[in-house]
Amino acid sequence: MTQALNFLTFGEATQHPTLIIVHGLFGSGRNWRAIAKRLSADRQVICVDMRNHAGSFWHKDHSYPDLADDLAHTLSQIAGPVDVLGHSMGGKAAMVLALRNPPNMNRLIVADIAPVTYSHTQITNIRIMQDLDISTLTRRSEADKILSNHISDVPTRAFLVQSLELSENGNRWTLNLDALADNMNAIMGFPDVFGTFENKTLFIKGGLSGYISPQHMPKIKSLFPNSGVQDVAGAGHWVHAEAPRPFIEVITDFLNNDI
Repeated sequence: MTQALNFLTFGEATQHPTLIIVHGLFGSGRNWRAIAKRLSADRQVICVDMRNHAGSFWHKDHSYPDLADDLAHTLSQIAGPVDVLGHSMGGKAAMVLALRNPPNMNRLIVADIAPVTYSHTQITNIRIMQDLDISTLTRRSEADKILSNHISDVPTRAFLVQSLELSENGNRWTLNLDALADNMNAIMGFPDVFGTFENKTLFIKGGLSGYISPQHMPKIKSLFPNSGVQDVAGAGHWVHAEAPRPFIEVITDFLNNDI
């Protein structure tokens, strides 16, 4: 049974469609606060926490049909047309949602992901987090120092430790690491889907990222025939964090195109 997702709301409902932002693996709605605040100048913006992440419920299943069901439940609570922006895992969930053509979904924005199966995996980072003894930690910087023995990339460590909750009542990861590990193949894959989403769709590619390649375009066009791809120069997979200003400009231009 679908449960309600935790979410943050920015701005007031206006004549423009509400924008739903769907984060990626290991992320949260809070990671998108700065982007949401900027985009909420003329529309309401809602940042969800996906299942097994942050403030939302935990469940043993984490397939894209499951995630799309969760998003559909959220959309059903919102009046009027809704635009959806999803990054990475959230982008795949948003694509599956769109391909089901919910009645109030307007436009789709997909940030640096394609509707394909990827060969790489995030299971190593999950195992590192699972093996980390967090019981005696008092600062996230302590976790970062330990993680540096296993993960050399500073931004990756900074991103992961945002999901470490330190409390007098006991420290914990706000990620359901067991479920994410068990479902990793599904997360890196993309389900067999039928039909198309005919509404306007924008794929945003980090200029330095390989997550969207020319080889993916036939699949993208077959599922999203009214779509285009726009690069954000100098940004990698975390395009929204690495180049927030041009990222916001691209989204704003797309959302305001019909206004």
